[in-house]
Amino acid sequence: MSKLCPSAQPGMDNCRVLGVVQHDGPAPRIVYLNELLPATDDVLALSAPLKPTEVYRLSATCAEHKCPHFDGADCRLATRIVQILPAVVDALPPCTIRKDCRWFSQEGGAACRRCPEVTTVSYDLSPTAREVSGLPVMQD
Repeated sequence: MSKLCPSAQPGMDNCRVLGVVQHDGPAPRIVYLNELLPATDDVLALSAPLKPTEVYRLSATCAEHKCPHFDGADCRLATRIVQILPAVVDALPPCTIRKDCRWFSQEGGAACRRCPEVTTVSYDLSPTAREVSGLPVMQD
């Protein structure tokens, strides 16, 4: 079976809602769903007037070579997340995709302990956020 991407976009193969972005603390956090929820057009429409990726964290079949984060073997986004971001939870959060998750299979529990702080859409333009996303870091 193909690996699953835990930071997918609507319309990707096997797309489902992994969790909901919650904004009640200093930074957004993901609250994971306890069961699989296909990301149907009706479900995605519930996010209006916001974009689905502003409300949901989606998972889908890893796009591999169609994804700019994939280097042919690994997800560089997962690597950067583990190398750059601090862990935000001590225990692995509940997750419906862990056994098939590309990030977990590649980086192990270290990815899971950072996963709740990863949002697909971010308006944080800090050097750290830019580095994690693979964007050029602006110098002053």
